[in-house]
Amino acid sequence: MSPLKPPVARRVAIVAGSRVPFARSDGPYATASNQDMLTAALDALVERAGLQEPGAVGEFVAGAVLKHARDFNLARETVLGSKLDPRTPAYDIQQACGTGLQAVIAAANKIALGQTESAIAGGADTASDAPLGVNDDLRRILLEARRAKSAGGRLKALARIRPGHLVPDIPRNAEPRTGLSMGEHAAVTARVWGVTREAQDELAATSHQRLAAAYERGFFQDLVVPFRGLARDQNLRPDSTAGKLAALKPVFGLKDPDPTMTAGNSTPLTDGAAVVLLASEEWAEAHGLQVLAYLTAYETAAVDFVRGDVAQGEDGLLMAPAHAVPRMLERAGLGMDDFDLVEIHEAFASQVLATLAAWEKRGLAPVDRARLNVTGSSLATGHPFAATGARIVATLAKLLADREGPGRGLISVCAAGGQGVTAILERA
Repeated sequence: MSPLKPPVARRVAIVAGSRVPFARSDGPYATASNQDMLTAALDALVERAGLQEPGAVGEFVAGAVLKHARDFNLARETVLGSKLDPRTPAYDIQQACGTGLQAVIAAANKIALGQTESAIAGGADTASDAPLGVNDDLRRILLEARRAKSAGGRLKALARIRPGHLVPDIPRNAEPRTGLSMGEHAAVTARVWGVTREAQDELAATSHQRLAAAYERGFFQDLVVPFRGLARDQNLRPDSTAGKLAALKPVFGLKDPDPTMTAGNSTPLTDGAAVVLLASEEWAEAHGLQVLAYLTAYETAAVDFVRGDVAQGEDGLLMAPAHAVPRMLERAGLGMDDFDLVEIHEAFASQVLATLAAWEKRGLAPVDRARLNVTGSSLATGHPFAATGARIVATLAKLLADREGPGRGLISVCAAGGQGVTAILERA
C-alpha cells in the first residue's frame, strides 16, 4: 500500500461575520445566557449567508471563558437551538481572551487541509451571568454527605453546615498565580513602559469616536444584528474626548505615586457574542458568496508573568503579542510597513501603547495611528472575552473588502494567563 500524500494547504477565505451589539454587564443582557447570545449571532449569519439547507456548513467551533456547568457543550447546544442544520458537528474551545481568534484558527486549519469546506467560528461571554461557585467548605460537606452509606451518616455531615458556608465564591478577574487583577497587572506594565495618562485617554477617546463614525456611515449594517433592544454597542460614547476622560479618577495601580488607569481607558465587563464564516474559495464561489479576505498567517505566544522579566516589561501579563507578532512577521517575510490596517484588541489603552512600544523596541517600524483600529475597538465596543477575536476578524475582513485594490491587515489579541494570539488577513 502506497503512503498517503500530505495534503496541500489551501487558502482560507473569510466570507461573512455576525455579532450582537455588546452590552455592559448587568444591563440589557442580564438574563441572556452564553447560548442565547451565541444563537442570536449564529442565526443572523445563517440567514444572511443562506445557510439553512442540510449540510450547509462543515462544523461550528466556539467557546466562552465564563461558563456554567450547563455550558459544557456550548457550541453543540447552540447549533441544536439555531437555524443551522442540527447535524452540523460542533465543539468548544477556550483560550481566555484569545478564544474567538483561536476558534477561527482551528476552523481555518481544517479548511486549509481539506478536511472540511466551510466552518463557522466564534465565541460568547456574559459577565452578567457569571457562574457562582459553591463555598469550598460547603462543597466538601455535600460531597461527604453524598458518599455516606446511611441516612444517619448523611445527616451527620449536613449538620456541620454553618451560615458562613452559604456565602458563594464569586468569580474574580484575577490571575490564580498572582492574585492580581488584569487591571493591576496592566498598571505595572504601564509604569514600566512609561505610558502616560494623556496618551491613554487620547487613545480611548479616539476608539469611541471612530466606532461612532463607523456606525453613522452604516459600516456595521451587515455585521451587527439587534438583540434585546440594542442596535449599537451600549458602551459607545460618541461624545467622548480626552478632556472628558481626564476628569475620571484612577481605579488601577493606586499604590503608584501617579496612577494613570481609569474606567474610561480600560474595557468594562461586557456581554456579547460574535461569529465568522470561513470557507475554501471553491465553496464560497459555489454558494455565490463574496470573499472578504484571506487568513494567511497566525502565531501564538506566552510569557512568564509570574517569574519572568516583569520588571523590565518583557513578561507583563498582556505582553505576549509583543513576542508573537515579530515572530509571525519574520516567518511571513513582512514588516509593519506592509500592513494597511492594524487591529489591536484594546483590553486597556495602556496595554495597546505598551505593545506598540515593545514592537518598536524589537525593530519593527512604528504603527501609523491612522491605520490603527480605524473603526474603534474594545475600549468603545466593550469586551465579551471569547467574542472579541471573532469581532475583530469580521471587522478587519470587511475593512479590507471595502478598500480599492489589495490590502493586508494585522490582528493582535492579548489574553489572560500571559498569552497572545495574532493573525494576518489579506485581500489580493
